[in-house]
Amino acid sequence: MRRLLIPAAAALAVWPAWAIDQDRRFDDPELQARYETLISEVRCVQCQNQSIKDSNVTLAADLRREIARLIDEGRTDEEIVEFLVTRYGEFALYRPRATGKTLVLWIAPFLLVLFGGIALARVVRHRTSLPIDDEPAGKA
Repeated sequence: MRRLLIPAAAALAVWPAWAIDQDRRFDDPELQARYETLISEVRCVQCQNQSIKDSNVTLAADLRREIARLIDEGRTDEEIVEFLVTRYGEFALYRPRATGKTLVLWIAPFLLVLFGGIALARVVRHRTSLPIDDEPAGKA
């Protein structure tokens, strides 16, 4: 019984890896490299913390097939990205484009650091301008 338990446990442990698309889709190395790059940069919209390359959900597999089909049709990377953004929104990209909507997200950290530095400088300048008390409090 134990002899069968270990192989069965090992098979169940690698089960999710079998679902991930590891097959080469293109004979041309350039097209395969484009495919690998694209599926690495597209977020799985169902699991949200993985690329579609690493995800084993059905939606990710469908997106991988769709991207392969679009590459086969001769679409450029920009056209494929635009197709995905139109269908799923900017969230589908791991590196969202710098547009009017996302510009705030790109600039906000710098503005927060700048305003924090200005506030810190003002507090320090104000504190240094205060007189120093020679007498401890309560002894007059």
